[in-house]
Amino acid sequence: MPQIARGSGRSTPPLSSQSSFEDLGTPLSDVTFVIVDLETTGGSPADAGITEIGAVKVRAGEVIAEFQTLVQPGVPVPAFIAVLTGITNSMLVDAPSLGAAIPAFLEFASGAVIVAHNAPYDVGFLKGACTRLGQAWPHPVVIDTARLARAVLQRDEVRDCKLGTLARHFNAATTPNHRALADARATVDVLHGLIARVGGLGVHSLEELATYTSRVSPAQRRKRHLAERVPDAPGVYLFRDEAGVALYVGKSQHLRSRVRTYFTASEKRTRMAEMVGLTARVDAIACATGLEAEVRELRLIAELSPRYNRRSRNPERSVWVKLTAEAFPRLSIVRQVRDDVDAGAAYLGPFGSRGPALEAIEALQAAIPLRTCTRPLSPRRTSPSCVLAEIGRCAAPCIGAVDVEGYSPVVEAARRALLDDVREVESVLLDRLRALAGELRYEEAALWRDRLEAFARGAARGQEIAALASMSELVAARPTADRGWEVHVIRHGRLAGATLVPPGIDPRPTVDALLASAQHVEAADGPVPSGLVEEATRILRWLESENVRLVPGGVDIAWSLPAHGAGGLLSRLVAARRADIVTIPETDRSLRPAG
Repeated sequence: MPQIARGSGRSTPPLSSQSSFEDLGTPLSDVTFVIVDLETTGGSPADAGITEIGAVKVRAGEVIAEFQTLVQPGVPVPAFIAVLTGITNSMLVDAPSLGAAIPAFLEFASGAVIVAHNAPYDVGFLKGACTRLGQAWPHPVVIDTARLARAVLQRDEVRDCKLGTLARHFNAATTPNHRALADARATVDVLHGLIARVGGLGVHSLEELATYTSRVSPAQRRKRHLAERVPDAPGVYLFRDEAGVALYVGKSQHLRSRVRTYFTASEKRTRMAEMVGLTARVDAIACATGLEAEVRELRLIAELSPRYNRRSRNPERSVWVKLTAEAFPRLSIVRQVRDDVDAGAAYLGPFGSRGPALEAIEALQAAIPLRTCTRPLSPRRTSPSCVLAEIGRCAAPCIGAVDVEGYSPVVEAARRALLDDVREVESVLLDRLRALAGELRYEEAALWRDRLEAFARGAARGQEIAALASMSELVAARPTADRGWEVHVIRHGRLAGATLVPPGIDPRPTVDALLASAQHVEAADGPVPSGLVEEATRILRWLESENVRLVPGGVDIAWSLPAHGAGGLLSRLVAARRADIVTIPETDRSLRPAG
């Protein structure tokens, strides 16, 4: 596979950068846990009716500190809650307010992993309290001992996963009694018991504990050593079988963490568990940027057709609408762009499927009277007419109503609409939309709006791709979070080079080195990129992202789109759809509702 050049501004992590197995995650012995339990007045977390907070901070199996406070909930404690917890309204009269208790707890738990039994309940109330107080929730890692117990323990061991049941099963020193600190202390022993159980199954890091599921078999977990040589960098990973055949290709901003999840985390896709069972090794390709990783993934899938990538059989499943090159051109749906543009062919798209392509054809033919019949027509012979010819919706070359010269204005109008000027299609279709809306025929108007939008979307995408494909060289840069730069060289719509420029240095020498080493790319035939169309689409998405700028001297010609192209029409249609109206209003007309 042709390689994407990488500049000298970034040192690529070696595949052996991981020094030990512990580097696969944060060892549990290094993790500080805060085990928390709440007593509440019931109701929803939005009410934040917290009456008591109890928490225990532990590390490496040892208790470091404890936290306990009653909380004035601001609402009466229901009688059945008072009976259950023993916390009465009189006990809470002088209790700290929510505004005092929550900041104190968050300070106690700062930087720690939160653990709770049925964590969604307790964490939900804590989040609700933060919302009520206008305080940001710190988004800690959360471990739910109830969920973990359901994944670890069998039904013949415990009849249920209630806290009291688990406390007895693990011989907890404290019996839970519906008071926050006692329940938190019991949960500490439950947590330690569960950690001991999963430790025997090969779970030794926080990341593995947080994602543990019994659906990952011991055999899968034993393969986690395959992640040892994977770098912690953006890039692409390839799962291979014993024969070295690629099974699956993926990408990630954090290769090591992502690959590790296949061996330790829940995977809902059953085919992925099967794939991991066949895996003998994992190869990783570190990339300079996220865009490079995306492009490499696309190319590898197209080249290797891994059987566990759903898109591998048809990496480019798009279709195009083609204005054919013949005596009397027509519109046709095709799978690829051929080298017949010089012969008069023109293309619209690509589209993700035939449905939008057919809608675009209907929009075009409503505005421009191209023939709709599919049979070849001869300038010297006539054929039976169709219904559209009889009602004046077609130029009717089939019956000799026009000759090749007379039909050519229709063809040129269609070619303009496809390539650089959508005004005629826009005008005709918007007039139709407004007429239908004026007659309150909103459903019919919405159908024609959808057809016009399908045409505009296909034309806009095709015009953007054609403009990018025409550029022999384009260099663009975007600042990184650490004030460096990610730089890409694009040639004829294909990513030819990528690099990172570290912060604080002059980027020009690095860019010059990248330009010198970037892949040479020849232009393709027609308005298509030299690489995959999807690759060009990803490049365009990156170029349109925030703060991207073109590097001076890196553009050989002006990069521009047609002044009357489809981009503006598409943006107006999308805005109208978001506003729930069926048409683009004229400047002197108010918006009409969609229904």
